[in-house]
Amino acid sequence: MARGRHASSTDAPVRSLRQVVILNWRDEEHPEAGGSERYVGEVARGLVARGVEVTMLCSDHGQGPREEVRDGVRYRRRGGRLGVYPRALLRLATMRPDAVVDVSNGIPFFSRLATRAPVVVLVHHVHREQWPVATGPVTARVGWWLESRAAPRFFRGCRYVTVSGSTHRELAVLGVRADDVRVVHNGVEPPAASSTPSSTPRVSVVSRLVPHKQVEHAVRAVAALLPSHPDLHLDVVGDGYWRPQVEALVASLGVEHAVTVHGHVSQEDKHRLVSSSWVHLCPSLKEGWGLVVVEAGTHAVPTIAYASAGGVRESVVDGVTGVLCDDEAGLTEALASLLDDDERRERMGKAARDHADRFTWAATVEGFAAVLDEAVARGGQRVP
Repeated sequence: MARGRHASSTDAPVRSLRQVVILNWRDEEHPEAGGSERYVGEVARGLVARGVEVTMLCSDHGQGPREEVRDGVRYRRRGGRLGVYPRALLRLATMRPDAVVDVSNGIPFFSRLATRAPVVVLVHHVHREQWPVATGPVTARVGWWLESRAAPRFFRGCRYVTVSGSTHRELAVLGVRADDVRVVHNGVEPPAASSTPSSTPRVSVVSRLVPHKQVEHAVRAVAALLPSHPDLHLDVVGDGYWRPQVEALVASLGVEHAVTVHGHVSQEDKHRLVSSSWVHLCPSLKEGWGLVVVEAGTHAVPTIAYASAGGVRESVVDGVTGVLCDDEAGLTEALASLLDDDERRERMGKAARDHADRFTWAATVEGFAAVLDEAVARGGQRVP
């Protein structure tokens, strides 16, 4: 897997930190890994480059070693989707780190149960809208209660990190003190590979194939536009347990010739497919930031996304680097408009590339390290 830029080993070490433990549901090697896992991986590697010993406790996905050291980060993989939580806490209880990062993907690890070290809670986005889509009604109610009621009380006084002002505001609604939250944006790296835009209209979606990513909206938009754009083609890049449903929709609409579901691809192939696109679609129900939006921007490819999806309101500058719309009909209309307006599309693409240039992984690592230093200086005590 291609690795991004991060702070070099010549940077000054984070003096107050010697050892950090990260509790994360998945790591970057997990088959369902996405932008959240990339963010955590870049932070972990960046801390190692600054002289910090980093251990990541995450789930065992069965496609790699249970323990390994990769890029200086020690990975310990135990438990599955739910089993990872108690297994990580049991391991953490035997360790004495200077700080702990508790990555909350809807449900945190409640790591304070197993450590006296200061805890920094990383929240990419609030899952209010996702719970009913991703799980059954009972699980959705329990999950949302844990995320919205239990977690803010349990972690009161801890430092939080999130990746967008949108999530910062949502956390405040849940009762997390605004002064305890720091926004540390995603970075982006120069593309590993690129190609010239396709001579015929081509669009892409880069996403895990799970229900809340709503890849079906992109499929239906392309199907609706085929009569007026017969050469239009959609590249779906990514994999997940929802792939059979996406492929079934493609077949039911009779658009197999216009849609390619690539599954998991290398970083190089991902960038090649995106860079050949005229437009990138991000129909996700909710995003903390939308790393794929900025990655598309490095190729001068504008993005169409939903205004209600949270962090994309910041990764997409509406009307400048792409288009934010309200619903599936609006997404289809916006796509048709950009496909038909070469000048506007190219102008947005150049602006998207300029916007992407503002974000680096080095800055992400710098910001996250500062929060960890602050948490250690502050100590593990609760603040009333």
